[in-house]
Amino acid sequence: MRILQLHCDSIDYAPTKQENAIADEVESTDTVRLEELVVALVTVETGDDRDVASEAIVQISKSMEKMGCRRLLLYPYAHLSSDLARPSVAFGMFRDMADLAVSAGLEVFKAPFGWTKSYSVRVKGHPLAESSKVIRKTSYSDGGGGDGGAAPAPDPESGGYAHGSSCPISHALERESKLKSHWHILTPDGNLVGVDKFDFTGHKKLEVLAKYESEKQRHVDEPPPHVALMKKLAIADYEHASDHGNMRFFPNGRLIKSLIETHVTNRVKEYGGYEVETPIMYDSEHPSMVSYFNRFPARQYTIDSEGKRLFLRFAACFGQFLMATRFQLSHHNLPYRLYELTRYSFRREQSGELVGLRRLRAFTMPDCHAFCRDIKQATEEIAVRFELSQRVLSEMGISRDDYEMAIRFTRDFYSENTDVITKLARAHGKPMLVEMWDERFFYFVLKWEFNYVDNFGKASALSTDQIDVENGERYGITFVDQNNEQVHPIILHNSPSGAVERIIYTLLEKAASDSKAGLRPQLPLWLSPTQVRVIPVTEASDDFAAGLHEKLSGASIRTDIDDRNQSIGKRIREAEKEWVPYVLVIGKKEQESGQLSVRDREAGYVKGMTTDELVEYICSKTSGMPFTTLNMPVRLSKRPQLMV
Repeated sequence: MRILQLHCDSIDYAPTKQENAIADEVESTDTVRLEELVVALVTVETGDDRDVASEAIVQISKSMEKMGCRRLLLYPYAHLSSDLARPSVAFGMFRDMADLAVSAGLEVFKAPFGWTKSYSVRVKGHPLAESSKVIRKTSYSDGGGGDGGAAPAPDPESGGYAHGSSCPISHALERESKLKSHWHILTPDGNLVGVDKFDFTGHKKLEVLAKYESEKQRHVDEPPPHVALMKKLAIADYEHASDHGNMRFFPNGRLIKSLIETHVTNRVKEYGGYEVETPIMYDSEHPSMVSYFNRFPARQYTIDSEGKRLFLRFAACFGQFLMATRFQLSHHNLPYRLYELTRYSFRREQSGELVGLRRLRAFTMPDCHAFCRDIKQATEEIAVRFELSQRVLSEMGISRDDYEMAIRFTRDFYSENTDVITKLARAHGKPMLVEMWDERFFYFVLKWEFNYVDNFGKASALSTDQIDVENGERYGITFVDQNNEQVHPIILHNSPSGAVERIIYTLLEKAASDSKAGLRPQLPLWLSPTQVRVIPVTEASDDFAAGLHEKLSGASIRTDIDDRNQSIGKRIREAEKEWVPYVLVIGKKEQESGQLSVRDREAGYVKGMTTDELVEYICSKTSGMPFTTLNMPVRLSKRPQLMV
């Protein structure tokens, strides 16, 4: 980094032309005048990182202290070196320097990055008024460490750029911090009540959600119950050889995930979504990406490849939007729906927020976008998708009583579309949390989500949808309207279920709550890795047990055989620990009579049934849901013991 530092009586500057796709947003090109300050003309060079930025501010601050000046203008100046850093890196470095300077107690101003500027400056006439600095990492550090000199990544919540990345975060965090939220409760009859005036009697979880959202406290102090359960049931565990927040799924977990993925995909395709597949990484300096990151904060992983800085996607939006630019759309085609099951999406969450399956850095997200003609069609479509999301959750064992709804919108949108929002409130059927903004900050004018609230007071979004009024134009997506003119569509962003891992988290947390209430914890029957376990009393019953397995498996019922040389009681207890829904103990009596003694976990008792009756009973409970075969050896004697 090279710096020309000037102690000035005054400086006048004005942005004249944007020269780079990566650039600050400028509200006015009027001349800015500042007096009695230090101007730092800064050139960011290849290899500069946050340590360099920090040392630069330390040196500038020390010299300013000698001059008795506390006002600093950081001025991007690309003319002190020919070895310039990539624009995205330099952009992030200026943000870092500004934050560090504020932390050092300086009054900080920033000239716009990425713009040609006219300027005039009056420099004071004392010996310290002009100085130059060349700052290298090796000049104050041994240059060691495992990152090879690559820029470490400031946490975006501190206003820098994404951890592990040189991609800029821009003004977004500064502006977002000034965004004022007005919190209300909306009742099913459309009555809007301030949170402080609403009677939460009978709505405890909604009260918890309101507090959680308004305080925005995301850190977790202790692991929730599902963490122990996901290990006990051999569903998933932490992978310590990977980055924190990336999980490994055992055969049981992969089976559950696969069924959920299939179910959501089937429902979206029935609704009219067209399934696609898009890349998991994108060029951070592609114009549409730059525009997005300059507008909104993001946390992402990055990869350097052949001179490009790529980022791993955190949603399917980028790929689907870029695909949509290739379509010749007419208003007759709309709404047009694209869908992708992103395995995986990546988001570099803060380590203190990561816990089990609730919040991950790599997750599977069903993502469906609908391209609509206008707000009217978008609001009609969002009602259809709202019902789709309710149905998807319900079929996975998550009822309306299990989640609370939050909805966010601008004041103008509410005034112009009160009936739309009231209709959603009626469809939800109980009070919901409202966050209202005086002006639009995000790309959407409305967003709703269903939130599961756990026993620790943490809310986790499941299904969600948004009305996006920006990205059609940002990505250059158009359709021909009824007047034969090219128009940008309104885009809806829907995940009917939310992240698949979070569905499993919710089901396990619900089961833990049931257990605490004295009920038997269980998974929905169609998601149980083993639906029926056959336990032969002796080897003499083994052939009969094998025949039962064949008949039940042929009827699409996942059935295994516990043929281990253990007592009947122990084998039954282990089936209970694994939450197996139905257990059949087969002895001489069952073989001779054909009447099975069925241990029904949900009912809590043993009942007599024939094989055909059992098949009919189970199939009636799993009708319409996807099926996959057992994902473990049929015989338990052939299975390895999993150490947890």
